[in-house]
Amino acid sequence: MCKHILNAQVAIRAPCCKKWFDCPQCHADNADHPLRKTEEMAFLCKKCKKAFRKDMNDYEDEDEYCPHCDNHYVVEAKTPAAALGVEGEDARMDSRLLKDDRVKTQAPSAFAQADLDAQLG
Repeated sequence: MCKHILNAQVAIRAPCCKKWFDCPQCHADNADHPLRKTEEMAFLCKKCKKAFRKDMNDYEDEDEYCPHCDNHYVVEAKTPAAALGVEGEDARMDSRLLKDDRVKTQAPSAFAQADLDAQLG
């Protein structure tokens, strides 16, 4: 599973080491050599699990689909986004993490009322 592209539809076979990777960044993370460029790429469709080759010099719009199952594998990549959240227990079970935004009014204490009366009167 690729951590760089969340919706990867195909895996690519690196021509340099003959191993399958989900994306070029996965190859860079796991291999100790750069990805070698080639004119013919080998792909593995993740939907039908069949391999196929494409000539990159003669790539056209109809080449964006798997020749076996017609899966559209050239899609806009969804990359993971950072999320900010509060870690804790389920708020439905333990509500101590929730802030109560209601305004609380306090009745003045007997001492504060006596001081107020002494100042006014």
